[in-house]
Amino acid sequence: MKFHLEASLRLSADAKAAEAALSDFFGKAGPILQKGAPDGQGARVSSWKLAGSKIDLVIDSDRYVRAHDALLRLRRPLSELLGKQYRIGVRGMDITRFDIEVDSDRAIEHRIPYVQEIKFEGGKLKIALDVGPQGTLGQSEIENRIPDRIISLLEDKLQSYGGKTEHWELLWESAAREPKFNRDPTEEMQKAGWIKHGSSRGQWIYGPQATHVFRTFEKIVLEEIIGPLGYREMIFPKLDTWDVWKKSGHAQGVYPEIYFVCPPKTRDPAFWEEVMDYYKITHEVPLELVKEKIDLPIGGMCYAQCPTFWGFLQGTTLPSDELPIAVFDRSGTSHRYESGGIHGIERVDEFHRIEIVWLGTREQVIAEAEKLKACYKHIFEDILELTWRTAWVTPWFMAQEGKTGLSEMTGAGTVDYEAVLPYNGNWIEFQNLSVNGEKYPKGFTVKAQSGEALWSGCSGVGLERWASAFLSQKGLDPSNWPEEFRRRCGKMPRGIRIL
Repeated sequence: MKFHLEASLRLSADAKAAEAALSDFFGKAGPILQKGAPDGQGARVSSWKLAGSKIDLVIDSDRYVRAHDALLRLRRPLSELLGKQYRIGVRGMDITRFDIEVDSDRAIEHRIPYVQEIKFEGGKLKIALDVGPQGTLGQSEIENRIPDRIISLLEDKLQSYGGKTEHWELLWESAAREPKFNRDPTEEMQKAGWIKHGSSRGQWIYGPQATHVFRTFEKIVLEEIIGPLGYREMIFPKLDTWDVWKKSGHAQGVYPEIYFVCPPKTRDPAFWEEVMDYYKITHEVPLELVKEKIDLPIGGMCYAQCPTFWGFLQGTTLPSDELPIAVFDRSGTSHRYESGGIHGIERVDEFHRIEIVWLGTREQVIAEAEKLKACYKHIFEDILELTWRTAWVTPWFMAQEGKTGLSEMTGAGTVDYEAVLPYNGNWIEFQNLSVNGEKYPKGFTVKAQSGEALWSGCSGVGLERWASAFLSQKGLDPSNWPEEFRRRCGKMPRGIRIL
C-alpha cells in the first residue's frame, strides 16, 4: 500500500523570515514521520516549498504511517515553531492531490464516496481521491479519518469479493425422528383455509387456526422461558431511526433489506389537495406526485426488534444490584425486504417475533445464554419433538462488517437452531441466540456502576419459523402432534367458512 499526498498549509502571514528554520525542521522531521513504523518505513516529505503565506508539501508514505496521518503529525510542531519564534499561525490545510495504491487481483467497478477515480493496472488498484477546491475531501474529512475508512472499506470489499461464505460449525444434533408429514406446510395451510396472502409482498393473513398455533408457541415461551427466568415485558418502538441504527451497527449494511419510512413534507391538506383530487377523478394513487411530497427517510420499519430498546438505557449508568437485566418484547411485527428469497411463511417480509434481550457483566450474559439454550433444548426435544440441530455461525455484527469466523471476544457469537424440512430435505434456521459482547452497551453508552464492561445478548423467537419447522415435520392434523404440544394447544378453533 502506497500513499501520495500533495497539500498546502495556510499561514497567518508571510513566512519568508522563517525559511531557514523551516528547512531545518523538514530536514529533521524523520522521527515524527516514522514513529511507530519498522526501521526504514513510514512517511517522508518528498518536497516542500514556501510560497509567501503558505507551505506546499508533497508526502509519500507506506501503510505504516499513512500520508494524511503524517500531515496531521507535522501540523502541531510546525505551529509551535512558527508561533513561538515568528508569531505566525497555521490557519488550515488544503488538499490538492491524494492518491492511494493498493495491491489487488481484481478491479472494483462501482463508485465509492470521496473517490474520484479507481483504475486497476498491473495487479494494483490506483485510487484518486476527490480533492481540490471543488472536491468532497478536505481538511475536515482528513481530521475525521475518512481516508482510513475508505481504506478499510476497500480491504473488506477485496476480501469479500465474489461472495465469502459464513463460518458454520455443527455443535449438536438431535436424533432423527420419523416425520409425520412430507408436504409444504404453507401450501397445505392455504388449501385448508388457515392462511391467505396479504396485499403486500411477503405478507400473510393468519386465520383462527394458524393464529392459535402461534399463540400456543407464545404460551410455551412464556411458561418455559419468560416466567422461569424472570424476564420483564416491555414495548419496543417499531420504527427504527437512523440514530438507532448508527449506534447498533445496522447502518453499515442494512439498506437493501429495510422498508424505509418517509414522513410527509407537511400535513397541510392544501399541500396534498392535488393528490386527493387526482384519486377522486381516476381512482388511482398518483405515486410520482406522492414521491414529490414526502420527505427524506427518517429510518425504517422494525428490522431486528431489539435496537430500539437501547434508547431506554442510552447514556445511563446501571447499579450493580440491577444486573443482570432481562426483558422481552412481543408488541408488533418486524419487516425485511427479502428480495427474491420470499417463500411461503418461512421467508417473509412481515413476520412476528418475541424478542428476548439480556445484559449484565460478561459472566452474567454468558450464564444467561446457557440457561436459554437449556430452555430451548427442552422445548424442541420434549414439547415440539423436532428433528433439529445447532451450529455456531458468523455473528450478524461481524457479517455486516464483512468478517467471517468466530468472534475475537471469547464467549460472544451466534448459535443458529435449524430444523429439517421433510418435504424438500433442506434445513431451515428457525431460532437463534446471540451473545453480542460489548457492542450494544458501547454503542449506546450504557455503563455499569462498578466500572466493569457490560455485555448483552438477544434471541428472537420467530413464530413463522417455528410454525414452518413444526408443521413441516408434524403436519396440520393435531392427531399427529406430540402429546405435550396438544395438551398446551387445547381445542383448535373453528375456521372461517367461505362459499
